[in-house]
Formats: sequence, C-alpha cells, structure tokens
Amino acid sequence: MTSVIRYILDTDHISLAQRGHPQVSARILATPPEQIAITIVSVQEQMQGRLAQIQQIGDSAALIAAYRNLHQTLRFHRTVNVVDFDHEASQVFAAFQKQKLRVGTLDLRIAAITVASQATLVTRNIRDFQHVPDLVLVDWSASI
Repeated sequence: MTSVIRYILDTDHISLAQRGHPQVSARILATPPEQIAITIVSVQEQMQGRLAQIQQIGDSAALIAAYRNLHQTLRFHRTVNVVDFDHEASQVFAAFQKQKLRVGTLDLRIAAITVASQATLVTRNIRDFQHVPDLVLVDWSASI
C-alpha cells in the first residue's frame, strides 16, 4: 500500500522545525515521515532568504555563518518529501486567482499545492490561509 502525504508544512513550520521547536518537533516525530512534505514554493522561499542574507553581509564571520545556514538548509531539503507545483496545482492556483483572494502569491501557490494534494496545511498563518476555500489548516506550534 502506498502512503499518501497527509500534511504539508508551511514555511513557518519548516523554520520552527529547523530551530527545534518542541511542539512542532514532537508532532513531526509522531507522524510517519512519508505522510509529511514541504512544497517546492517553501524551498524557493527559504533559498531566496538565505541567498539574500549572503548578499547583504560584509563581515567575514557573519558570511561564514550565512553560508553554513545555506548549507544546513540544503541538507534539510534533501531529507524531506518535496511536492512540486504541477499541472493540477497550477489549475487550482488559477481558480484561486480568479476568486481574487487576499492572499500573497507564494502563499496561494502553497495553498494550491496543498489542495491539489488533498492534504492539510500545517501553518501558524491561519489568518491569511483561512480565506482559501477547501484548504484544511492545522497549527502544530500551539500548546496542546
């Protein structure tokens, strides 16, 4: 039997996991790894952030640390399932755009991938994502 991705981590939860947030880490460990994924859009967001940091640094020690962070981010991305922005997600995204939802473009792409995957988006950004139809949300960072 093939496992299905049930949870897609939003970029905020990826960052929390990378920093060892206790509740997020516990939920990730309690969930079979084949049921958790991130989107290619979150990879884009994290890589753009790391590269922007590198471009702005002039100090040698800070530059070393920034490259170390970039390398750690690359290593992390190799260890998780990454869901592509495919044809189905593109169609969902186009439908969302026609509805003129007040959600940022990258967040809307993450939402489209999640809806197309019939998964639950794990995010703290409930306020923005709650406007997206058919998107199931959960926040693993909240205390139980």
